[in-house]
Amino acid sequence: MRPIGYSTGALAYADFRRGLQFVRSHEMRAVELSALREAELPVLVDALAELDLTGIDYVSVHVPSRVAPEQERSVVELLAAVAERRWPLVVHPDAIHDVTLWRRFGPLLCLENMDRRKPTGRTADELACWFETFPEAGFCFDLGHARQVDPTMIEARLLLERFADRLLQLHVSEVASSSKHQRLSWLSIEAFRTLANDIPEAVPVILESPVDESEIGEEIGRARSALPLDREANVVAAFEPMQAPT
Repeated sequence: MRPIGYSTGALAYADFRRGLQFVRSHEMRAVELSALREAELPVLVDALAELDLTGIDYVSVHVPSRVAPEQERSVVELLAAVAERRWPLVVHPDAIHDVTLWRRFGPLLCLENMDRRKPTGRTADELACWFETFPEAGFCFDLGHARQVDPTMIEARLLLERFADRLLQLHVSEVASSSKHQRLSWLSIEAFRTLANDIPEAVPVILESPVDESEIGEEIGRARSALPLDREANVVAAFEPMQAPT
């Protein structure tokens, strides 16, 4: 079965410790430690040595989604401590200003495709320009962003076909027209299923659906329903999240 985990920011806003507790209590094998705002990054870096990651096979860190140009060098220096642990660094392309600062991370740099409000990184062609700049970088495939940009999922298919060899992790959630992350709907589940068997089994799924602790298990079930493998069909049936709209 696919490894499924959660972004700590989706489980506990700006509180990676609490989010990590939820991940461990639900025995997930993957986690993305979120530092979406610049002020959160120094706190996370200072806590790296004390984090209990027992039982977790895959760890990544989400870099601040907005980086002021005058703070970029200090952000990159803080991220060097994460890179020492060989954890992927999930980065929004529009947060990068001075590309020379980021090249030090090589294959640990993990570029994410963007939602439609962003100026770049939304389509396969736009993201290709960034991979030309960072030829060693990996790919964080955000299915919700791709579906928001193109509900037909054609652009999502292009992203997967062109960058499958770089794929390090998935981001999975519903993304509203406002670009807010939401829980998976029946429509998004059906859309994501069209790609499921072309996504390697070992690629970790990181959920970004904002949920209460009581809803974590149900959302994991929805994700398994959205991204089944052929051999998981019987298991996924037990997790069917909702009836199709009539």
